Amino acid sequence: MRSRCAARRAEGAQSTVELALLLPVVVLLLLAVLQVGLLGRDLLLVVHASREAARAAAVEADPGAARRAAIASSGLRADRVKVRTSGRDGPGSRVRVVVSYRAPTSVPIVGRLLGDRLLESAVTMRVEGP
Repeated sequence: MRSRCAARRAEGAQSTVELALLLPVVVLLLLAVLQVGLLGRDLLLVVHASREAARAAAVEADPGAARRAAIASSGLRADRVKVRTSGRDGPGSRVRVVVSYRAPTSVPIVGRLLGDRLLESAVTMRVEGP
């Protein structure tokens, strides 16, 4: 009987050691998955912002309208957003808007390893207004 009890205790101790060795790796992987998910969310927000900015640039002649629309519609941090427009020559022409966003990587440990990422999206629309 004593040998079975000793064997069970040894197996329990071995499991504890294995868990202690693997736990940091598992936590690091979970943090990496979380950071990738946050970057994916930011990418979707940038795509949405570029569509809204292109729509504003196609309807309004004001050069700042695209930037205002991109920031207002997406919830992205304004100090990290850059909007470039080109090609607006008048009704019927095409306007191209490129929205760039420097996405912060703020998840502990993993964020410092990755650093901020530049996300971009470009959209072209037909100009409708004057």
